[in-house]
Amino acid sequence: MVGVTSTLTRPNSPASESPGPSADGDDRGTRRIVATAVMATVAAALLAAAFGPVAAYGFVGGTLAILLLITSALYPIFATYAYLVTLPIIAGIDRDTLLPLVRPNEGLLAVVVAGAVLGAYLRFVRGDEIRPRFYPLIDIPLAVFLLASTVWPLASLTLRGMLPTSDEWAATLPMAKLVGIYFLVRYTVTNDQQILRTIRFIVWPGAVVALIAVLQTLRFPPVTALLDTFWNAGSNAASPDELSERGSATLGSPIATGDVVIICLILVLCCGARGILGRRERLVLALVLGTGVFAAGQFSTWIAALVGFALIAWRFPELRRQAKRFAPLALVALVIGAPAFLGRLEGIGEYGTPVPESWLGRYDNLRFMYLPHFDWVTTLIGVSPNTVLQAAERWREVIYLESGVLYFLWIGGVPLLAAFLWLSLRVLRTVRPAIRHPGAFGACASSLEIVWLFLLVLTLIDPHLQLRGTGDLIFTLLAITVGGIDARRRT
Repeated sequence: MVGVTSTLTRPNSPASESPGPSADGDDRGTRRIVATAVMATVAAALLAAAFGPVAAYGFVGGTLAILLLITSALYPIFATYAYLVTLPIIAGIDRDTLLPLVRPNEGLLAVVVAGAVLGAYLRFVRGDEIRPRFYPLIDIPLAVFLLASTVWPLASLTLRGMLPTSDEWAATLPMAKLVGIYFLVRYTVTNDQQILRTIRFIVWPGAVVALIAVLQTLRFPPVTALLDTFWNAGSNAASPDELSERGSATLGSPIATGDVVIICLILVLCCGARGILGRRERLVLALVLGTGVFAAGQFSTWIAALVGFALIAWRFPELRRQAKRFAPLALVALVIGAPAFLGRLEGIGEYGTPVPESWLGRYDNLRFMYLPHFDWVTTLIGVSPNTVLQAAERWREVIYLESGVLYFLWIGGVPLLAAFLWLSLRVLRTVRPAIRHPGAFGACASSLEIVWLFLLVLTLIDPHLQLRGTGDLIFTLLAITVGGIDARRRT
């Protein structure tokens, strides 16, 4: 899927005599771009006047989709860059807000993947060598995990004489999306320069999300108003006052925001251990992301930070020796992120138990809403692909399953849980030799190991793999690592 662009010129042609474009050529290209933009604007205005704003939005969206499709076909790496750089910003926008039936990031992924596949097919027809690569150590357990999380849950319903609903069909898509991201990144990011650029397209949008979360918890009016308009919709939307308690940011979920921020922070620290990225760049990113860890106001994020920092200190003794120099930055991050951090601590012990108040509600949901559905049959083959239940109370619309282990058992039973554990074991074994690599590839491998380990710890508390942005970044790191290992094995 990676194409090579070359320019062929005939001997004695004007192009061979003048290697650079002429000023007249530049002017003609600029005039064409301006003329195209003007005509598109006029067409959108005419459609809006004749058929209303929906027609104009549809025209603009369709034109943008075609441009993305063509660009992804010509330059497959663009598909990966475009998806990653916009992921934390648009992933939290609910379905039907900007696009019918899908989230904006899901629509973007479908378009750019279609473009990359179309480009690969056209290159194959042209005679280029397009050879899919198979890495059985990861690809086999990944395929089993995909089948156990998509096909098997639907099959288990039919075994019990039930037909899948539209919500149950839609609930199988997130895991399939993650596998699609895995193969997109694996076949487009092929060298260290692209890996380094991909790292920046992960950590800088993550820093933007962290900054938005901080401003949100500090009750900055323009930020809270913008979040309330686009990212605070759907079931169980928060009130304006509740919106500022924790940093949900543009992902629309504090737990998803915390996951994305801590993954980006671990990636920055692993890059710092190898001298990758500029020193000032690393300091700015670490400060903003570290502040976002506190602003997320999520206990699972702080648990992940403790696990991640402990593993980093164990893997990189040089960072452990430099920890005292960066202690003031950690103090600054704590002070700025204090509103959400202290707000979450206030709820501990309020009802006579040494746990947060929200965990009591979670326990009641699990005990009275989810556990009664389990018996020996459903534990073995799963309950339903859809983990969201309709609430009987007026103050909420839906109930979410907040247990990582029960999440796998609910969807696919013991087979899905076993497939996830098998995939985890293979990932950790495969990545171990790659963490010693000194470059950007090694930074991604080290980050993957740490992130997957704290994913296993957090799975005991919450389901995280399917969260907005979390699984996308984890499978991106997995794809880069597996692609790099496979390339080095072949050479």
